[in-house]
Amino acid sequence: MDKPKKLPIYTLVMKDESDDSGVNYVALVDQPAIERNFFAFSKEFKFAADEERRIVTGPLMIADLPIYRRNETMGEFYVVFDKAQIELMVQKFMRNGFQSNVNLMHDSQEKVGGCTMFESFIVDKQRGILPPKGFEKITEGSWFGSYKVDNEEVWNMIKSGTFQGFSVEGLFDLVPQQSSLESQILDIIESING
Repeated sequence: MDKPKKLPIYTLVMKDESDDSGVNYVALVDQPAIERNFFAFSKEFKFAADEERRIVTGPLMIADLPIYRRNETMGEFYVVFDKAQIELMVQKFMRNGFQSNVNLMHDSQEKVGGCTMFESFIVDKQRGILPPKGFEKITEGSWFGSYKVDNEEVWNMIKSGTFQGFSVEGLFDLVPQQSSLESQILDIIESING
């Protein structure tokens, strides 16, 4: 097994409550970046609800989960959503009425109707909001959603396993995270200079 690379980690944050930053779409994807699939409600369908209800449930954002990214400008790195930012982003998502903003595989040309988020919650054990059965190890502050899928074509793709989870998309700023050692060193330097 390859040893994981030590890569920089960035927290994804919204710029401002009043701008366009934050989550604006949820994509149905074949391989969620958060590495968690839909919740299974019945034994008949591996990743979806029973035929009558046409509901899929799963995590949309997992707090503090490093998600690998690579691009030409920054190279390889990880991004994370922290608990506080998830709460702000979910509130803004709902306030903006984006519950029906769904596309396929992050393709802006593949926006679909007939898929509506009707249930949303953030894991908060202090408030008694626990992760669903099968997701007990999901971290505090993670966001779950349930979609009612009335779109026949999309429902058939979910049943066949074409889509196995959710992936959020939007505009975010990247804030570098400091390792605890870096943080300790900076604290020491600050106390010496201070």
